[in-house]
Amino acid sequence: MRRGFDRDEFEGRLARARTLMNRHGLDGLLVTTQADIYYFTGFLTGFFESPTRPWFVFLPATGEPVAVIPGIGRALMETTWISDIRSWASPDLLDDGVSLLAATIMEKIGSGRIGLPDGHETHLRMPLGDFRRLEDAISPAVRISGDEGIVRALRMVKTTNEVAKIEHACSIAGRAFDRVGEIAHAGAPLSEVFRRFQMICLEEGADQVRYLAGGAGPTGYFDVISPATDKPLQTGDCLMLDTGLTFDGYFCDFDRNFAIGKPGDEVAEAHRRLIEATLAGFEAAKPGACARDLYHAMDRVLTGGKAEEGNGRLGHGLGIQLTEWPSLIPADETLLELGMVLTLEPGIATRDGNMLVHEENIVITESGARWLTPLASPEIARL
Repeated sequence: MRRGFDRDEFEGRLARARTLMNRHGLDGLLVTTQADIYYFTGFLTGFFESPTRPWFVFLPATGEPVAVIPGIGRALMETTWISDIRSWASPDLLDDGVSLLAATIMEKIGSGRIGLPDGHETHLRMPLGDFRRLEDAISPAVRISGDEGIVRALRMVKTTNEVAKIEHACSIAGRAFDRVGEIAHAGAPLSEVFRRFQMICLEEGADQVRYLAGGAGPTGYFDVISPATDKPLQTGDCLMLDTGLTFDGYFCDFDRNFAIGKPGDEVAEAHRRLIEATLAGFEAAKPGACARDLYHAMDRVLTGGKAEEGNGRLGHGLGIQLTEWPSLIPADETLLELGMVLTLEPGIATRDGNMLVHEENIVITESGARWLTPLASPEIARL
């Protein structure tokens, strides 16, 4: 799988953004987060783990996009398709890019309204005080508002090239899951299984294992986000591993359940129902359906259609981030479109406060959904 994208991929993204800017009366977009900057520029780095420096990309409705970034990132940004790069020596305790960004905005549009992502699953990656100074510096000529959901709408629908990267990440994780028998057995501490599973993911081609959670117990596990403990696996346990590894900046996100020895009847039946629910969600995933339709399709298998509030969501979007829009919940009316990548993630309670969950990744096509992950068998795998 080739890394990166050709220039026309990014030009297409910018063109679609400008169509939506025009529709909503915006003169530009400002993005500040790692995911949004990578989406529009191809600037891929782990340096965003440092919270010290802010990063900006301004996308005017006409003209070339501009990266306004700390000097430490200039050389890497020069390898992308962005040609207008303006930098400063950061960190600057008095003016950390604010005046440079303000001057850039005024030069590019002079007056008007620019949008900044402000809905669910967004955040402003710059100090609030600096944001207020930016507003003061460009007002009243330029006003900052929300982006009318433009960036979310763009990123929610993947191109063929993006889907290919997600599918490649899924194939890497699939090979890693096939090797769990090498590391998981009665007596192995769960923490050691976690460490060695990440090593296997890297051996199989992952760039990073940016997310790994799981649990183990005779009737399942009490949650799906915990870090590993040193407790040894025991015969009869159900082990779950949930990975979000990345390839070239794109995530997979799916899990697998395993029985250490012979599974209990309750666990075996719960696993079969989870696969049945997943298949029901898959059949409901068609262009024009709503996110909530997938929730209800799976919930009918899990609870008979009770749609209990405590169940949470049964899946979500997937891409540059581990979880993206939409959420498969009863209230989400997002229409499914060609190219949307989703997770199907039903869960079922067992007993003693425990549960089992199952997760697969799909993409929406003209004929319905297509699996991106190697679908698990209804019979829980035995180790």
